[in-house]
Amino acid sequence: MQAWRVHRNGEPGEVLRLDEVDRPTPGEGELLLKVLAAGINFPDALLCRGQYQIRPPLPFTPGVEICGATEDGRRVIATPALPHGGLAEYVVADESAVLPAPDALDDAESAALHIGYQTGWFGLHRRARLQPGETLLVHAAAGGVGSAAVQLGKAAGATVIGVAGGRNKARVARELGCDHVLDRRTDDIVAAVKDLTGGRGADVVYDPVGGDAYAKSAKCVAFEGRILVIGFASGTIPAPALNHALVKNYSIVGLHWGLYNQKDPAAVLRCHQELTDLAAKGVVKPLISERVPMADAASAVQRVADGTTTGRLVVIPGPAAGEGTR
Repeated sequence: MQAWRVHRNGEPGEVLRLDEVDRPTPGEGELLLKVLAAGINFPDALLCRGQYQIRPPLPFTPGVEICGATEDGRRVIATPALPHGGLAEYVVADESAVLPAPDALDDAESAALHIGYQTGWFGLHRRARLQPGETLLVHAAAGGVGSAAVQLGKAAGATVIGVAGGRNKARVARELGCDHVLDRRTDDIVAAVKDLTGGRGADVVYDPVGGDAYAKSAKCVAFEGRILVIGFASGTIPAPALNHALVKNYSIVGLHWGLYNQKDPAAVLRCHQELTDLAAKGVVKPLISERVPMADAASAVQRVADGTTTGRLVVIPGPAAGEGTR
């Protein structure tokens, strides 16, 4: 079979190579899955660079979430077992963690429903306890992670302020359902958030960016607000001033979704059922900006690494990258 593999760490476009390899062999408690669609996530870029918290032995195949088909034809969502990641024609996955793909979504949408939306749901509901009527500020609102938070925030009854970079991404954020959209390139984010909230600030901040985005968030978070630390797409990990959190009375809340698979897998199953129900109602629908053929996967991972994409890029190993199935 074909699989993209990293033979040395570096930029995805430089170190990913399409190889002919043997199909992985499932062990006890694992399933062999034919990959129907593989979502590209920022962690895939970090894996290529050797900067992720998990460093699989070289060579390895990135790709942390897929929609696949079991040998009996069931469509499922899975997180493949590294070093045999999802940018391949076949993967193995832990049978106990395999989830049914929603009937309402095609293969690409199903693949993109998993990590980003699970992260959004656990972040907003379990960690930040977002309440109806509160104001949610979402950084990188037009990106794969941010777009999920926007939809889930609206579903929870929040007023959503989206921050995006440039006119095109601002338009996408508006189409996703943001009540207000700010352009980080031209708008004064702190002043605008305070103005939109009558001086109160944002009750919950969803931050997958870090760096300057976090610094601005701390200046416009509300009394008893919660800043959700999701990731550091900017490449800069903030060093928060804890005295500032004390004086302004807000919380800094971390989220590592992968730990729920270990610590509370039943909660992951409940979350998936809720997401499936929301998808069936049309309340959430992953924004797939591009279905990428297998041959172009390396360049797609590089574009995600560079932060130039909107929504989600999904690799389709089959011959018709422009089509999805149900």
